[in-house]
Amino acid sequence: MSGASVKICAILAMVPMSCGPIQAGAHMGEDTGAGATAHRVAYSTSRLQNRPDSAVSRDVRSALGRTPSLDASGIRVRARLGVVTLTGWVPERRQIALAGNAARSVRGVRSVTNQLTLRNSR
Repeated sequence: MSGASVKICAILAMVPMSCGPIQAGAHMGEDTGAGATAHRVAYSTSRLQNRPDSAVSRDVRSALGRTPSLDASGIRVRARLGVVTLTGWVPERRQIALAGNAARSVRGVRSVTNQLTLRNSR
C-alpha cells in the first residue's frame, strides 16, 4: 500500500468511531435534527392542551349535558389551569362516576376533582 492509501484507510477506520457518540447522543435526547423535531411536536401538542378556563368549563358543561342517563341540573363546574372541580349533587350514585368520566373526556382537562354528592329526589 502507498502512504496515501494507508492514510485513507486510517481515516475511514476512524469514521465509525466518531459517528458512534453522535448516534448515541441522539438516543439520549441531545438536540439533533430528529430530537428537535420530536421536542417541537411534543411542545405544540402541550400548547393545544392549554385552553382558557372558560372554554374548558363550557365544554365540560356541554359534555355533561350530552351524557346519557346523567341529570346534570345540580352540577356546578369550575376549571383552573386544566383542573376541573365538579360540585353539587346528582340524584343517583352511578351518576357521580358518569359525570367524572364525561369531564375527563374534554380536551384540555388535566384532572378532575369530583366532589359531587348524592341527593335523592323526593
